[in-house]
Amino acid sequence: MFKSLKITCDEATTICDKNQYGAATIVELIKLNIHLIRCKICTLYTKQNITLTNFYKVFSKSCKEVKHCLTSEEKEELKKALEQNK
Repeated sequence: MFKSLKITCDEATTICDKNQYGAATIVELIKLNIHLIRCKICTLYTKQNITLTNFYKVFSKSCKEVKHCLTSEEKEELKKALEQNK
């Protein structure tokens, strides 16, 4: 029974990534937690993955508030630059 709960580091990182998006099942999370008890490298990967995800969430919220549009002058300059490169 316990052999079915053992996973490799590759499987652990895949489950960790799925967990970040809420797609991991309960069985996968149990397997991941058992693996993290004995594997410090995957534990570090999980912590770094959570940190990056949280950082991105904060950045993406502030990024959505800013409109990313070119002014008319910038559009004309871009058109001229593209025509010169043809």
